[in-house]
Amino acid sequence: MGLRQRLSMLADVINRLTAAVGRAAAWCVLFITLVQVTVVLLRYALGLGSIWLQESIIYGYAALFMLAAAWTLQADRHVRVDIFYAEVAPRRQALVNAFGTVVFLFPFCIVLLWFSLPYVARSYAILERSRETSGLPLVFVLKSLIPLFAVLLTLQGLAQLIRSVLVLGGMRGDGAGR
Repeated sequence: MGLRQRLSMLADVINRLTAAVGRAAAWCVLFITLVQVTVVLLRYALGLGSIWLQESIIYGYAALFMLAAAWTLQADRHVRVDIFYAEVAPRRQALVNAFGTVVFLFPFCIVLLWFSLPYVARSYAILERSRETSGLPLVFVLKSLIPLFAVLLTLQGLAQLIRSVLVLGGMRGDGAGR
């Protein structure tokens, strides 16, 4: 098996991992919706409030955003300046994707990972909890999503870079980044 095939297989494995994590994170939408409806019904029908339930909605949003970001990148649904991208040939798109990945995405992910690891480690060291008495005791777990976000984006960026390099090298003609 040649280098091209191995690189393509690596990109495929990363894409499958990203899609699986993204599909799992998508279930957070249902969770958020059901819990939000429950909070509203409890408050207005029974006059009850729950900080624990309200915080779980925030956790659900955080998990959705952090875990589905790489899937969004894979699906090519992230923000881009289309003036440089929309109407150009696949090789030019591959060049834009490779440039953006190396110059913007990777440095962002490295800096985020660099600063988030000590932040998360401190949170684990004290088993950080909610500031609210009846809040969720899992703030340290929530903060773990930050470096995981950086790792997932880095992996998906690597898959995108591999696809772009294959297109630029004339080894694939199916477009960049996917």
